[in-house]
Amino acid sequence: MALPVEWFVAGSALLFLIGLYGLLTKHEMIRLAIAIEILTCAANLNFVALSAYRTPGWVDPLPHAFAMVSIAIGACVVAVALALILHAYRIYRTTDVRELKRLRW
Repeated sequence: MALPVEWFVAGSALLFLIGLYGLLTKHEMIRLAIAIEILTCAANLNFVALSAYRTPGWVDPLPHAFAMVSIAIGACVVAVALALILHAYRIYRTTDVRELKRLRW
């Protein structure tokens, strides 16, 4: 028994709203990186869920491949982001974006 596509779209929308909330309200760089990853997961879930219900009885493998490539690229982006966050913390002793904006010339 498969779940209807509306459940997956609702779950994806909920993940998207959680990520958007984290992106708009948080000011620490690590939380912003986590919020961006939640947004990416929501997009991948929506992409794969809608591909499975395009044609009844058949699942298109192309969106699954795109989602796997997106996950791999997302892991690389997170590694670079964490390296930048660690470097910024070592130099400025803060991960707060508001404080780092004050350091402009």
